[in-house]
Amino acid sequence: MSRAVKRAFKYRFYPTAEQAAELARTFGCVRLVYNMALAARTEAWTLRQERVNYNATSTMLTGWKKTDELAFLNDVSSVPLQQTLRHLQVAFTNFFAKRARYPTFKSKKKSRRSAEYTTSGFRYRDGRLTLAKMTAPLDIVWSRPLPRGATPSTVTVSQDSAGRWFVSLLCDDVIEQTPATGQVGVDAGLDSLLTLSTGEKITNPRHERRDRAALAKAQRNLAKKETGSANRAKARLKVARVHARITDRRRDHLHKLTTRLVRENQTIVIEDLTVRNMVKNHSLARAISDAAWRQFRTLLEYKADWHGRDVVVVDRWFPSSKVCSACGALAQRMPLNVRSWTCPCGMSHDRDVNAARNILAEGLSVIACGGGVRPQRVDARTGRSSVKQETQRVTAGIPRL
Repeated sequence: MSRAVKRAFKYRFYPTAEQAAELARTFGCVRLVYNMALAARTEAWTLRQERVNYNATSTMLTGWKKTDELAFLNDVSSVPLQQTLRHLQVAFTNFFAKRARYPTFKSKKKSRRSAEYTTSGFRYRDGRLTLAKMTAPLDIVWSRPLPRGATPSTVTVSQDSAGRWFVSLLCDDVIEQTPATGQVGVDAGLDSLLTLSTGEKITNPRHERRDRAALAKAQRNLAKKETGSANRAKARLKVARVHARITDRRRDHLHKLTTRLVRENQTIVIEDLTVRNMVKNHSLARAISDAAWRQFRTLLEYKADWHGRDVVVVDRWFPSSKVCSACGALAQRMPLNVRSWTCPCGMSHDRDVNAARNILAEGLSVIACGGGVRPQRVDARTGRSSVKQETQRVTAGIPRL
């Protein structure tokens, strides 16, 4: 079996001086149009209780181009400017649907520098990509081929804080769905990045810690430079390059890890971790951020969807570490410094392996019984879905040690 999906292929490229200048102007115009449209929509709602949609902002853009102050908007391609208005419309749609916060203005220093081109804004022929307002194709490093016969439907050009240029091509791709019979529970941690129900522990690479000395040195040099000077800009670039190296290694490791789990297992059970709340613990915030549990889950979920796998998310309040995976008894206390323990039934447990096995059992009960039922326990649980359990009902029906 196979499945057709939309897939983005990202490559690095090296623009000429003219292309870099053109893209820099485009990024600035995209940011300006987005901010002006956001201000217009906000003012219309605040003063007149009037909702402004994409069509209205597109009409505004036409008027802005005719003014002397904003005539420079005609110097760049109109496609990225229209696309940024569409992005603003999506942002407002998500806000009104209560899926996101109110849109904020783009910052020249902090916001992502990018521009999106649709099919009318670029030409792709024989592996050569040429953007609107440019005469020469981009010098792209084709680190991997595009799908056979694929033609990009959208091209996004971006520049990161380290000064590197990237182009992302959105294409139709076919994912071959190979059968798999494995089932695995995954317990996320810090000593071991992941512990599987099979007993395997995946070492935490601690990418940020490996480069912490280099990062600290670069940041000290940056702090000594005068604000606004050329030397400060160079020092800032060195800090950004260290961060980019850390991010690239972390992403590469997570991609390889999630791909392996998806290829080997049909059912993958994970915990619903609230990373946003967990990083409020200032003693562990740095290590938790470096582990990137949220990114791991995101990669795992979309790859599982591509390959037809099942990802089950167990409720965050499920006491996976305190429950004996052999008899189902619940320990009253389990401090974080306790890494192994012995149940009165005589079974000795590694804390993380035991948690992974309990997570797998809970996830399988969700699939078989609708959640909340584990046959090895003495009493049935609440009968609710494990994804929606309430805090006070988590341990209902479980015998205590």
